[in-house]
Amino acid sequence: MTPDPIIQTHNLRKIYGMGDIQVNALDGVDVRINQGEFVAVMGPSGSGKSTLMNIIGCLDRPTEGRYFLDGEAVSELDKAQLALIRNRQIGFIFQSYNLLARTSALRNVMLPLIYQRNGNLPNSEREEKALAALEAVGLADRAHHVPTELSGGQQQRVAIARALVNDPVLILGDEPTGNLDTKTGAEIMVLLHELHDRGRTLVMVTHEAYIAEQTQRTIVLRDGKIEMDNHNGSRQGASVSFDASDRVDDGYRESNADGVTESGGAGDRSS
Repeated sequence: MTPDPIIQTHNLRKIYGMGDIQVNALDGVDVRINQGEFVAVMGPSGSGKSTLMNIIGCLDRPTEGRYFLDGEAVSELDKAQLALIRNRQIGFIFQSYNLLARTSALRNVMLPLIYQRNGNLPNSEREEKALAALEAVGLADRAHHVPTELSGGQQQRVAIARALVNDPVLILGDEPTGNLDTKTGAEIMVLLHELHDRGRTLVMVTHEAYIAEQTQRTIVLRDGKIEMDNHNGSRQGASVSFDASDRVDDGYRESNADGVTESGGAGDRSS
């Protein structure tokens, strides 16, 4: 039986600019990502991948077309409704971690719970959920350390715990290994595979082919269209040989999320 789709888009278009100066950042994109898939999104600068990820992450809306997240039509929701979807149903992992510098790991993980609109969770329950998320990424013993007391890999684990704390239907990664050395990046990939093995749906932007090859599927965008959609099999991070020479160095604009420090803009308009 085919799994239910977590992500389904129909003829997504995103146009920036006015009059004679228009950029088709997305040009009729149809994507289906099923529950439990681990998918990498790649493409050169200006390909439309960050625009697609911003729409998938409910940070932006398409100019045309429809987007369904876990069966709900979200492409036409207003900003307040999209913020609620982001907080409750999507976990974000950023390249630069986006942790509050003077706040403990525990409090950083609690942020999405604090920003929940219903606001009815007692603080003790928030702490319990956040500690359980830290334990899931192997950092319960660092709960009261601030980011400057943690290594880059540990900070990314805190960011992953924050992404998990609301039990989202979708985890989005913005170059989650991009700021890490090869060995630490490999450890983070093993952790992402463990989350995938537990049934999580993960979609990850990467510029690094050796990272993309470890996922089940790679979607490649070019000029706002899907150029390739390849199934990679079921390679596991723990069994892959990592070589720093395989890295492709290229920048990627950061996104933002409710309950998380914000940076960057939406879309590929200048990249």
